[in-house]
Amino acid sequence: MLKGLGGLGDMAKMMKAAKEMQGKVAELQEEMHNITVTGESGAGLVKASCTAHGELNGLDIDPSIFSADEKEMVEDLILAAIKDAQTKAGERKQEEMRKLTEGLGLPPGVDLPF
Repeated sequence: MLKGLGGLGDMAKMMKAAKEMQGKVAELQEEMHNITVTGESGAGLVKASCTAHGELNGLDIDPSIFSADEKEMVEDLILAAIKDAQTKAGERKQEEMRKLTEGLGLPPGVDLPF
């Protein structure tokens, strides 16, 4: 298409690929709202669910842990489950981005600002 113009043909291909990638990243950002991960603590007594963006959307607490004298332990379990869910959300988001960038031929470890 741009024969005889040196590297401009390659530049046009790169720009087209960048635009396609931008569209795919936008789609992936939307999908992250639909991906749910679950973190847990206390051997599953407390479970927290969040989106791959890290937005908390569910909490499940086994009623057997409710006791007035164990209030601090319950609070710690809840926080641990939420942190676990958020960590898993971040890992899942990175995994999805890695899948996206593999198809583009980018070197491993390239961290895109999305």
